[in-house]
Amino acid sequence: MAGDEVDGLGPSRCRDGNYGISIADLRIINEQKGLEAVEHIQSKYGSVVEICNLLFTSPNEGLSGAPADLEDRIKCFGSNVIPPKPPKSFLQLVWEALQDVTLIILLIAALVTIGLSFYPAGDDGGDGGDSSEQEAGWIEGVAILGAVIVVVLVTAFNDYRKEQQFRGLQSKIEHEHQFSVIRGSKDMHIPVGDLVVGDICQVKYGMY
Repeated sequence: MAGDEVDGLGPSRCRDGNYGISIADLRIINEQKGLEAVEHIQSKYGSVVEICNLLFTSPNEGLSGAPADLEDRIKCFGSNVIPPKPPKSFLQLVWEALQDVTLIILLIAALVTIGLSFYPAGDDGGDGGDSSEQEAGWIEGVAILGAVIVVVLVTAFNDYRKEQQFRGLQSKIEHEHQFSVIRGSKDMHIPVGDLVVGDICQVKYGMY
């Protein structure tokens, strides 16, 4: 509910004390590593157990797994899903492909060649050789222009396919990749996208 949001930190109740720690606090903890993170937790919260208490979770039993509790945490802290960027249209990819310097030079050369082929040559009393070369000039220009169009379309099509494959892979990771957590004192495997703030995750040797 947008009306309850405050400073991008989710509903205002998240800052009013229902949870003893805010998104901003969690971000600070997450940004620190190693001994620095340990010292920060000890100086501000006392211990990891105290952070669990502030988040209403148990370090041994984890969350209860109740749908209402999980929904409340998602509303307060957000879901564990990276919102995808708006997909680029095929025309946008074509425009990006046209930004290549080499293609720009070839495109200008093609247009100049085609333009010169229609410019009437002066009568120098020659044997017509210059005239035949001029008539064939537009063919060279069209050939260059055609090559540029083919390269641009192929590049844009390849980029479009790569973007579609990347989005499919991201969706697969979020919905199919499982992570081990403790909920209701039981070991569970849930999709990464279903993780919420307060989950007790089991990180085992060799996982990362």
